[in-house]
Amino acid sequence: MNCKTQEKVDELWKRLSEGGEIQVCGWLKDRYGVSWQIVPPVLAQMLQDKDAEKSERVMKALLQMKKIDIKTLEEV
Repeated sequence: MNCKTQEKVDELWKRLSEGGEIQVCGWLKDRYGVSWQIVPPVLAQMLQDKDAEKSERVMKALLQMKKIDIKTLEEV
């Protein structure tokens, strides 16, 4: 599920994870066992950056996250 803002990521994350299971890299299972990945579209841009080192830093940071934090990814 694509979310353009951190506020939307936070809102959906809170609603869908309630009673469910939090996983990594923006993944979670809702209370019914359905898996979701809540991803801001800007993530794809960061991972495809012309600067390969920056893309690698973004990926390393992403792998350590549960809910995706746009600001943190922008700062790596």
